[in-house]
Amino acid sequence: MRTPHHIATHYRSNPYEELAALDDGPLEEFLRRDPVGSAGSAGSVGDESEGEDEWSPPNHRRNGRRRRGRFAGLSLGMKAVVGIVALAACLTLADRWALLYAERRAAEALKDRLDLAAAPEVEISGFPFVTQLADERLDSVKVTVPDVAADRVSLAQVSATAKDVRLDADGPTAVRGARVPELDGDVLLSFADLNRELGASQVTFTGEGHDRIRARGTLPVAGHDLRLRAEARILRDGDRGIATHIGGMRLDIGDLATYRPGTAASEGLHLTSDAASRLARETRKAKALLSVPAVVRRLGVPDSAVREALRDDSRLAELTGSARFARQAMSLNLIDLALAHPQLLKLLGFDPTLLDALPRLTRPVLADQLSLGFELPKPPSGELRLRDVRVEEDGIRVRLEGSGLSIGQVSSG
Repeated sequence: MRTPHHIATHYRSNPYEELAALDDGPLEEFLRRDPVGSAGSAGSVGDESEGEDEWSPPNHRRNGRRRRGRFAGLSLGMKAVVGIVALAACLTLADRWALLYAERRAAEALKDRLDLAAAPEVEISGFPFVTQLADERLDSVKVTVPDVAADRVSLAQVSATAKDVRLDADGPTAVRGARVPELDGDVLLSFADLNRELGASQVTFTGEGHDRIRARGTLPVAGHDLRLRAEARILRDGDRGIATHIGGMRLDIGDLATYRPGTAASEGLHLTSDAASRLARETRKAKALLSVPAVVRRLGVPDSAVREALRDDSRLAELTGSARFARQAMSLNLIDLALAHPQLLKLLGFDPTLLDALPRLTRPVLADQLSLGFELPKPPSGELRLRDVRVEEDGIRVRLEGSGLSIGQVSSG
């Protein structure tokens, strides 16, 4: 049985009562405590506020000073390496700027001295450039010149590389000239340029082997567009030029005849096989042809057979329909008949003005119209010569070499 003492003890140990007891206990004492501490005197409230630290924004300057000094922890050797790398980068940049300036000045000088339409592209090799210039000797210089006039055609590109170039100068900025002891290069004569410059007759050039070119197109003659076919062989002409040997030239006058310039039996103006076959079926034309004694003699037909053919159409068809007659008709050189029997050729379908113009298209005339030859200029000093000529897909490429050349003003010493 619980006694009143136990009940009083139970209520005193209630936690809510203990929290209420703190209201005027240690918590009140804590709130009244001097912020400065027990060592200070018990002053007024104003004194307490004076003892407190005032708020101020955070100071980041020390962090900034720490960032700027990021290399402070590097060793002296590492700092030296960084400095050397930075210096090398600056010197390299300065050397490249000097190189670009020298290449531009050289291009302008070559344009003026060689009278070129456009400045060439100059590329100076070797590093560093400044030390080469100070030594007055360049390891290698490559010059590329586009669109160089050469006789009747333009060279699409001339590229040359000079090695061990010796400069004649009074200083790095006063170069008067240069000696070129050795030079290698090539010249490209493109088919695109040939088609444009020699293509007034609408002729197209294409490669056909190591040294051969095929020409195909049309050639206007006396108001007629004749189909042109020719083959050209590329040959060296001495040490500085190339020439073209034109062969296989023929002009097709529709499907009526083919003209081959020359005096050989296979050359001249001849009927095509289709025209000869049509002649056998056209009685009026066949009789007109057999009525000319000179033609009959060239055909090799007996006079008795000719007389029977002229009287009897069946015998005429039998004569002209034979394979032998067709071959003989195709072998006739109609140019020989043009002057003596113009009406006969007109009857066969030829234009008299065309027959007058064809004899003037001789082999040299046609060959000149298709000529691709050119010659390298003779340098004022040294030698410049061809080394190789070959036909490629895009044009004719000529390899060249030179020695003992000089550019600009070079002293004799």
